[in-house]
Amino acid sequence: MTESSLESSHHDQAAKRSRNRWLRPVAIAGIAIASFYGSVCIALWFGQTRLIFAPEREITTTPAKFNAKYEDVLIPVKKADGNSENIYGWWLPNAKQEEKADLGDRKVILYLHGNGKNISANAKHANRLMRMGFSVLLIDYRGYGRSEGAFPNESSVYIDAQTAWDYLISKGYKPNQIMIYGHSLGGAIAIDLATKHPDVLGTIVEASFTSITELATLEPKYRVFPINLLIHQRFDSIAKVRSLSVPVLYIHGTADDLIPAAMSQQLFEATSSKKQIVLIPNGGHNNNASTNEPLYLNSIRSFFEL
Repeated sequence: MTESSLESSHHDQAAKRSRNRWLRPVAIAGIAIASFYGSVCIALWFGQTRLIFAPEREITTTPAKFNAKYEDVLIPVKKADGNSENIYGWWLPNAKQEEKADLGDRKVILYLHGNGKNISANAKHANRLMRMGFSVLLIDYRGYGRSEGAFPNESSVYIDAQTAWDYLISKGYKPNQIMIYGHSLGGAIAIDLATKHPDVLGTIVEASFTSITELATLEPKYRVFPINLLIHQRFDSIAKVRSLSVPVLYIHGTADDLIPAAMSQQLFEATSSKKQIVLIPNGGHNNNASTNEPLYLNSIRSFFEL
């Protein structure tokens, strides 16, 4: 080997050692990033119910605070193993409704609340709906408030809503006397229930979303993940409303900073049955009725011809 060849070989080896010194940390960093990415994907898959549902056990308010008469209700839910768990709820009877001689004229609202807290956060609005002429059954899903059961999921809340429906039927109400009301996540539950009961009086969907997948993509931090593959708690309302045959009133606040009003517009446009959308100027996610109560209540009365 010539002197020049020897120098060239030493140079190549030195360059190779230099490249290796750079490649090792790059490779280690790449492995760390891939490991972190995979860990987040696993966490999103197994932990998404904790991201969607935010139940609280303590009942902090009852309808009595708003001078409303109510009764505690326990509704058993049969489990696959044959045992039962109780759903806890409130029955707010409207005196004029319950005193009607013609039982065919009665009207009741099945109230399905959103993902946070429990029925105590909805006592005031349930009373408002009762005062406008409905009796109201307001329930907590299993895992919320005084309802029994483990942490909720999409399947369990659908079962709970259906069980509450069956309870009203067992009390003598006919499907065309039942109005399904759902707020936020409860709106998705209401839509699912309405697809199963085409003879219901109607459905009110307030401040709800098209699907969990589309809602998640609004968050920049989730866009780098394969959300459509990871989400199994789908609440895919946009697909379900296309087959609805019941009247649907969509209500959304223009200042809702949790779920954009554009999502209610998308649901409205995809709905094939009788429908209407009412946007409450300056209404937020939880205060549409109090922001403009005349517009809110009159929208319900006029759409359903009450």
